[in-house]
Amino acid sequence: MSLEDCYERRQLRTSRPDPLKAKMSISTAESHLTEAERLAKAGFRNVAVVVAYASMFHAGRALLFKDGVIEKSHYCLAVYLREKYVTGGKLSNELISVMDAFREERQDVMYGLETPELNKDDENAAIENARKMIKEVKKLLV
Repeated sequence: MSLEDCYERRQLRTSRPDPLKAKMSISTAESHLTEAERLAKAGFRNVAVVVAYASMFHAGRALLFKDGVIEKSHYCLAVYLREKYVTGGKLSNELISVMDAFREERQDVMYGLETPELNKDDENAAIENARKMIKEVKKLLV
């Protein structure tokens, strides 16, 4: 699905830029990152990955709030970030690709009938990508 499709299907909507919501969203991302790290230490690998993804999601969402865009789709959030920030050279494609891969893992953990076998490397990658994403997004919010 293209960025235009996301808007046509109302999965993305234009709104007013909202710096306060952007700031709140990055704060939520930081909170989720801390929680993911605690869950990882406690051995809750699948939940740690889901919460690390939530951290990435909220970091990305902060940019949408900054730009005056409301998302109704996790997939379209990634499409928007690729189109507006990766293409513009402001975020790396790898950062968004890893986030999107963990979007799919989150979906499997949350809604799948079989529990996925996530390993320590997956857990570490999710947490590290969330950390990097928060750092990069904060630079763009200034």
